[in-house]
Amino acid sequence: MRGTKATEHGRCLKCRRPLRKPSSDGYGPKCRLKVRRNARQDTASPKWQVAKALELLELGAVIPLRQNRIFLVVADDGTEVYRTAATGQCNCPAGLRSVRCYHAVAAQYVAAA
Repeated sequence: MRGTKATEHGRCLKCRRPLRKPSSDGYGPKCRLKVRRNARQDTASPKWQVAKALELLELGAVIPLRQNRIFLVVADDGTEVYRTAATGQCNCPAGLRSVRCYHAVAAQYVAAA
């Protein structure tokens, strides 16, 4: 079959296009470029948050839900999964204290791409 090879590796988490090559982060090459470009342009977040957010993106720990408005983000130690909005709301301990966390920063990068 002609189309089966492209769908063997799944679909891009952002645009849902079929991936031709396996991707560790779950994004296609164009979506990955957009996400990284948005991360480089961010000047409002501290550098350590940007670094942690990029690490989450590279590990494929940001899973979009509901038209790229709500995201599931895996914690950096892999023990928790947090529900995060691109607007900056997160149910992690820092997010519950109304502190902007790196989960929300990562979700914002994916939503902006």
